[in-house]
Amino acid sequence: MLKLGVNIDHVATVREARYRGRVSGEPCPVAAALACEAAGAHGITAHLREDRRHIQDRDVLALREAIATRLNLEMGDTPAIVRFALRVRPDIVCLVPEKRQELTTEGGLDVVAHRRSLVRTCQRMRDAGIEVSLFIDPELRQVEAAAAVGAQFVELHTGQFAEHFARLRGRKRELARLTAAAHQAHALGLRVNAGHGLNYGNLTALHAVPHLEELNIGHALISRAMETGLTRAVKQMLQLMKGYRP
Repeated sequence: MLKLGVNIDHVATVREARYRGRVSGEPCPVAAALACEAAGAHGITAHLREDRRHIQDRDVLALREAIATRLNLEMGDTPAIVRFALRVRPDIVCLVPEKRQELTTEGGLDVVAHRRSLVRTCQRMRDAGIEVSLFIDPELRQVEAAAAVGAQFVELHTGQFAEHFARLRGRKRELARLTAAAHQAHALGLRVNAGHGLNYGNLTALHAVPHLEELNIGHALISRAMETGLTRAVKQMLQLMKGYRP
């Protein structure tokens, strides 16, 4: 069964637009996470950025206490964030690249270039009982490097797939890249997730990619929830995911 991890960053983005610097405000990311769980989501994802532009430390701590499903902490491989993750102990961390000027994570982690640091971080997480996923572009050399540094998962960046979805040739090209990367990851003993830019219009085309375990989706769900509410938005996404056959 293909699982859904809901990224609640944009709930915090709305809160911070009005209540930045305050210890409370609305909407509440934890309440949103609980509503997503109640609707059938299999996990909750939150990205703690260095600049704390949306999710705050207190949100992660509260999520760790409140949710009953899987907490996936997206994070950069920086000393302070690594220390925080080791203290909070999410179920899994997803290491991502991070640029201060970007609105959202726009590309995969260059595992090849950061191999030495990632080996240390993966080992520290494994020693603490925390699974590690690496958010990578669907490139074979990055998949091979992810296996070499000791990650258990890769999350394939589907941004280019989403970007080219409207053009059939581009869509086929990106699906072929994702399929090759998924096959390679599976052959190397890595488990495979995917995310970025997935929505109600393009998700079913991703059913062509093998070995997927979980999709992490945020913006499309939160956007749809403004019209339908979170419960219905989550249920509609889960319905689209039912046809997947790994």
